[in-house]
Amino acid sequence: MANTYLSRTTSTAGNGQKFTFSAWVKRSLVGSGDPSLFCCGAGNSSQADQFFFGWNDGGASRDKLSIQQYNGTPALRTNRRFRDVNAWYHIVLAVDTTQATDTNRLKLYVNGVQETSFADTNYPTQNYSYAFGLGTSKVFVVGAAYFSSYGRFFDGSMSHVHYIDGTAYDASAFGSTDSTTGEWKINTSPSVTYGTNGFFILKDGNSGTDQSGQSNTFSISGTLTKTEDNPSNVFATLNPLLSVISYPVTFANGNLTTSSQNATGRFQAISTLGASSGKYYAEFKLDSGTTYHTIGVATEDSISSASPLQSSNNYIGQSSSLSYGYYGADGDVWSNGSIISGFGSTTSVGDIIGVAMDLDNNYLYFSVNGTFQNSGDPTSGATGTGGVSIPSDKIYFFAVGDLATGSFNGTTCNFGSPAFTISSGNSDGNSKGNFEYAVPSGYFALCTSNLAEHG
Repeated sequence: MANTYLSRTTSTAGNGQKFTFSAWVKRSLVGSGDPSLFCCGAGNSSQADQFFFGWNDGGASRDKLSIQQYNGTPALRTNRRFRDVNAWYHIVLAVDTTQATDTNRLKLYVNGVQETSFADTNYPTQNYSYAFGLGTSKVFVVGAAYFSSYGRFFDGSMSHVHYIDGTAYDASAFGSTDSTTGEWKINTSPSVTYGTNGFFILKDGNSGTDQSGQSNTFSISGTLTKTEDNPSNVFATLNPLLSVISYPVTFANGNLTTSSQNATGRFQAISTLGASSGKYYAEFKLDSGTTYHTIGVATEDSISSASPLQSSNNYIGQSSSLSYGYYGADGDVWSNGSIISGFGSTTSVGDIIGVAMDLDNNYLYFSVNGTFQNSGDPTSGATGTGGVSIPSDKIYFFAVGDLATGSFNGTTCNFGSPAFTISSGNSDGNSKGNFEYAVPSGYFALCTSNLAEHG
């Protein structure tokens, strides 16, 4: 949602003393800026009439959840920092300023558990009215803040966004604990009373249409992309917290796109999810540059602090870092410090490299635009026809990188939730994911539901 937001201007005053905000969110960018989940106000530059709920630095460290009315007084800010770029957080803010006890006036829940540890506490006075109840023509904004202009954009994904006008609900209205796994799971159809300005958006797709029955539909500014990644089934992305960067690198599109910024050095990044067994498939589109891209897999060992992969002069497949990469500039494969020359064809910008990793038989296969190289057959099992042998008993992650020397290289990953346009559309054998080329039989998208079944 970077630089994208949803907005709606009210025609009727709401309740500024009692309201609830609930959303499932997955962060992409951490450690930067003050991204807003939800904002309400008149959009004036003085900020005196603005309610802000999102991540705020607090003047010291970023990524702390903050609740604030910009007249400088009522606010909470957590001690906890929210830096997990793999998980979906369920965040609920319940407000009831009519309560006699100040700590009951603002309640914050994350994944069903009430937050109680705060770096800052400045509870509102009893019967205080937030911006929602200060008249008409208030601008509700999801995914950004609106003062004199729009900013503080949220970078990530959102799903099942609720606003309740006039009632303070706790987290149990929107989720529950799974009796088998103990995980907090989504309630897709909560039984709540939405009230005058209440809404339910982003239920099953990238639409601002209100699903609450109140007809409080939002307008969309920017490009809001539908994703297969959702609170019930998390797909892998790239992990900016576990990457090797020897020169400036940008992560975008929900951490599915990475690009180097025209400098010397090396770059590697791995997926947020890994596996030690099962068979998994992913696609990588070469967006830009001189095709010095390296696409493949890396083990948990290769991302440890003692690994050669952590050196700025190393790259996927080089040295003894237990990593393996297809080098598109010449069609070679870098295999754990060795070069397999002439493995496949060279690549060009716009090509899609497919990677099939068989962790049951310990082979790795590479395709270019749907054709497996080296006469590879990912379904050959223990024979490993045309595959690259990899060690067993390791946890493998999909990996991207480049060998840039003064060039700009960009790659977009598709682990089943594509950030690039798919012209054909192919899912795996579990009907999961969306890929450009056919998924080899027995291989699956790297997502939590498939890992639970096959990993």
